Amino acid sequence: MTSPILVTGGTGLLGRLVTPLLRDAGHDLRVLSRHHHEAESGIEYVNCDLLKGEGIDPAVDGVETLLHLAGGTKGDAEATQNLTRAASRAGVKHIIYISVIGADKMPLGYFKMKYGAEKAVSESGLPWTTIRAAQVHDLVLKIVGGMAKMPVVPIPGGLRFQPVDAAEVSTRLAELTLGKPAGLVPDIAGPKVYGMNELVPAYLQARGKKRMKMPVRVPGKAGKAYRAGENLNLDTAEVGKRTWEDFLTERVSTS
Repeated sequence: MTSPILVTGGTGLLGRLVTPLLRDAGHDLRVLSRHHHEAESGIEYVNCDLLKGEGIDPAVDGVETLLHLAGGTKGDAEATQNLTRAASRAGVKHIIYISVIGADKMPLGYFKMKYGAEKAVSESGLPWTTIRAAQVHDLVLKIVGGMAKMPVVPIPGGLRFQPVDAAEVSTRLAELTLGKPAGLVPDIAGPKVYGMNELVPAYLQARGKKRMKMPVRVPGKAGKAYRAGENLNLDTAEVGKRTWEDFLTERVSTS
């Protein structure tokens, strides 16, 4: 009997996509969750709170491969440190972590937090793999959809995204999880870079709506970093195929 693959964040967007891929590859899974879930064929759910450090040791017991997808708006570095310490005690042989493009460059709290989690993985003493991804289409949709509810939609100048399909990211994560530790691998991003002046109109058109738009400038260090494209990777070898337009066609109704 082989040891299960432990997946944190297995009930989230990427987790729901990657777990079937790993299960179809013949692996049993152990999924961490702060809430109760009934077991499924080949999937065991374990209650755990990474940030509080509760329930981690039993969760990693007997695990050789750990896919760390869990994340939040705060405390990722601390939660990841708690996880890697327990994983080290349990003798985990490979930890895979997903971060975000620009984690080491963007002067914003979220990016700094993800970089702190990266360091917790790379400095853990465990064999590791980390991949940085661009924002997935679903997140960009949430951002743009929220902005489009305003009667006048602000269009931040210089703010660009390289949105990537969640299913394509999940496929890559499954490959890395089933492979050998590889350190920091090439970033994964979408096939095209879009400014907010492209993302918003495309969304409004897909919804059959019209809004007044007002250009605004992002100030300070964050604005400078976005204008410099520090959140992008135009040279990565890992590029998805599904565009923002493809995503909108399938996900956004004009009704």
